[in-house]
Parts: sequence; structure tokens; C-alpha cells
Amino acid sequence: MRRYALWAATWGLIALVLLMPPAVVVAEALKNGLAPALASFSDPDGQAAIWLTLEVTVVSVLLNTVFGVLAAWVLTKYRFSGRSALLVLVELPLSISPVVSGLVWLLLFGAQGWWGPALERAGVHIAFAVPGIMLATVFVTLPYVVRTLVPLMEQQGRDAEEAAMLAGAGFWNILWRVTLPGARVALFSGILLTTARAMGEFGAVSVVSGHIPGLTETMPLHIESLYNGYQTVAAFTMAALLAGMAMMAVLLRSAPEYLARWKEKQA
Repeated sequence: MRRYALWAATWGLIALVLLMPPAVVVAEALKNGLAPALASFSDPDGQAAIWLTLEVTVVSVLLNTVFGVLAAWVLTKYRFSGRSALLVLVELPLSISPVVSGLVWLLLFGAQGWWGPALERAGVHIAFAVPGIMLATVFVTLPYVVRTLVPLMEQQGRDAEEAAMLAGAGFWNILWRVTLPGARVALFSGILLTTARAMGEFGAVSVVSGHIPGLTETMPLHIESLYNGYQTVAAFTMAALLAGMAMMAVLLRSAPEYLARWKEKQA
């Protein structure tokens, strides 16, 4: 009896917290029918927000994948002074508010910031421009690939890499042919988490973007602008699209596990 009560409570909480919000968003988007919802995507500002979100997401995922792999290698294959401090710094974006990180970028690159005036004179615009959005997004998504790779790479140990090194393999060959094949599931998971987080980032991007429609509004910022402008159908339609994109990225994390089970059944 206790088991069924726990089961019911768990599913009830999941339905209330995880399933109901997306369902409400989709219902609000379609309350006037499918045609008005689809028509909202013809707005040039909305299209610009979608493309900017995809652009920022791709850049953030690429940079953080490269950084995450190299950082995980350093943290798991070597023991050195300052290793604990490096671990703390890597996880720093998870511990501070994204709004605070956005304010830091403004302090550095804003018109009244430390380096902002010099960059402005050189014709380089970071705050209230796309580079600032990318910096903010890269910062908040930095830990995910590292956090997913480190436990698995620690479990792998160093024996295989040392054997390859004795055989004359270079660093990149060892990384590409020895280490990463055994960590591809964890790497894939970290990449998808980074993707979902980058697409949905609001706080840090809101601070550094300037909310310029058609130029520096990502999808979350555009949703806020639409809702504040009482364009509820367009706002919820864009929110449904964003939620679907993020949920698809998260659901894909389970694809390798299901594929492995299917191969086992086939065998």
C-alpha cells in the first residue's frame, strides 16, 4: 500500500510540476485555433529571435564542447596544485544568479565599463550586441559538458592512455581514438544539456542584450516582449516552440540507452 501511495504521489507531482505547464502553454497558444498560432511566426522580429537563438546555441555548444573535453581531461588525468580550485571555478556558473553574470559583463564591456569605452572607440560592440549575448550564454552553459564527462573519465582511469602513449600516439590521437569513444554517451548528454540551457537562457542575456527587437532579442526575450505587449497568442506560440526545442534536446539524452537496449534485444 505504501508503495502505491509513493507511486501516486510521484506521478502526481510530475504531472503538476512538469507536465501541466507545457500543456497550459500549448493550450493557450492554440486557444484561437492553429492558423493564428502559425501566423505569429511570420513576424520578422519573431523570425530574427529564432535565428539568433539558434546561432547563439550553436556557438555556445561548440565552444563549451571543446572546453569541456579539454577541461575534463586535465581534471581527470592529472593531479596538480589548484585542481580543487579549478573544479570550483568550473561550477561557478551554477552557483551564482545569471543576472549577476550579466551585470559582470556589463561592468567589463558596457559603455561605462572597464574596457567598454576603448572597445567602442575601436568599433567593437559587445554589450547590447550579439557578442555580449554569446559571452553570457557561453558562461552560464560552461559546466555541463565538464560535469558529465569528469565522473566517467575518472572511472576509465589512465591505463589505456598510458599504453597508447608508450606506443607512440600523440595527445590528439589518444583523446580521439582512446578516451572519447568510451565517453561518447556522457559527451552526448553534456552537449544536449548545454543545448537546452543555451536555448532557454533569460537572465544573463536579458541584462546584456538591451532588448532590441529584431537585433538582440532571443526567443525568451521576445516571448517577454510579446506578453508585455498583450500579444498572448504569439507569446505562447513562441513559448511552445521554445519548450518543444528544449524538451527534444533533453529527451534525446535517453536515445543512446534505448538504442543499446534495442541492440541487446536484437542480439
